Amino acid sequence: MSRPIIEIDSVGKRYRIGALREPYLSLRDTVARKTAHYWNVIRQKEKLQHSQKDFWALRDVSFSVNQGDAIGIIGRNGAGKSTLLKILSQITPPTEGRITCRGRIASLLEVGTGFHPELTGRENIYLNGAILGMTRAEIRRKFDDIVAFAEMEKFLDTPVKRYSSGMYVRLAFAVAAHLEPEILVVDEVLAVGDAQFQKKCLNKMGDAAKGGRTVLFVSHNMPAIRSFCSRCVLLDSGTLIMDSSSAEVISSYLTDSDSTRRHSSWEESNQPGDDTLSLISASVSGADSSLSDEMSMEEEVNLQFDLFIRKPGSRAGLTILLYSQDGTLVLSSLDHIPEHFLNTSSEGLKIRTSTTLPGGLLNEGGYAVSLYMWRNHYQIISRVDSALSFRLQDYGAARGDYYGGWSGVIRPSLEWKCAELPRGCDPSGLAENGKGLND
Repeated sequence: MSRPIIEIDSVGKRYRIGALREPYLSLRDTVARKTAHYWNVIRQKEKLQHSQKDFWALRDVSFSVNQGDAIGIIGRNGAGKSTLLKILSQITPPTEGRITCRGRIASLLEVGTGFHPELTGRENIYLNGAILGMTRAEIRRKFDDIVAFAEMEKFLDTPVKRYSSGMYVRLAFAVAAHLEPEILVVDEVLAVGDAQFQKKCLNKMGDAAKGGRTVLFVSHNMPAIRSFCSRCVLLDSGTLIMDSSSAEVISSYLTDSDSTRRHSSWEESNQPGDDTLSLISASVSGADSSLSDEMSMEEEVNLQFDLFIRKPGSRAGLTILLYSQDGTLVLSSLDHIPEHFLNTSSEGLKIRTSTTLPGGLLNEGGYAVSLYMWRNHYQIISRVDSALSFRLQDYGAARGDYYGGWSGVIRPSLEWKCAELPRGCDPSGLAENGKGLND
């Protein structure tokens, strides 16, 4: 039996919160200073040490990956996903444990990593390729394919400091994908690309997996994880919670009781967004505006968002994405913030925007609401994964005496008509002539 291509054994990563540089005392200073002052310094060092706290971004994480596997890594923001990928990519060492990789790794972790802003796209292809381990001859041989994949021919000789974040991603992913590594590590950078390019990247990763390469994919896009990855691992607060099939892990992640979140709010210092627009709070409630844990699938679902317009004059908006408990994207809806709010001269304007999902539309089960915040030409400035989550209960008003499961994501109350067929008529003939029973 062949050995796994990646073995992660009891890996932990610790950071020190409040760690400051300790006072430095030379021998001359020590001799020269008075004894009383020396003891003050000692007390200051002890106070500093007590103020420091250990934060474990990862703790005792263990699993293995076989060659050719496509593994999804999911979890909330701050769960330790990116830290794990940085350790795998040898960007940072683990505090404890060991990782064994048997193959060349290509990593795409952050937009523009390995790019020099003053160099052109053409020059950065050679620079980034060399950083990833490609030879000059290999880069030259694959150069045309890289440019064609990125669709960047017109801007190839433009300094990358003038590129948008989407253009960065196109070029960076194109270089990493054509490295043809044994292991491809991809973080959530594809979220800033357009839908067509995301599909192109997923197809490329799919081809890599089918060709025997191993792919580790971190994403908040549950449909992409479910369709691309046969296996998934779930991290929470730095620990491994679950390692199983993608369908099972995603369902557990979205329906976990701890993930039921009817209200979310953020302090001003860490609000999602940027210097143009930020998110203060989000909430979901039933028809009576209560935040109870249970709502009937027959009642309306109200979604409400409070926003902080930090810098007037920019076009901006909010997009919601509603996911079912198995990761299916049920619907998305875009809200353009009215211009008279965005063009106001007052600073620090706070506004509230809301929408309603009609009752009798969604099936019973768990749902999660993710958010995109964007500005100008739909440039994404922030994504909040599972900002809200809720469950709809079926209290039997629409099912009659049927007590079995009801398949499907939506379950609208459609109007049905029933009438008796005239004796001797041919129903197929009525259908062919476009006539209904009521005609």
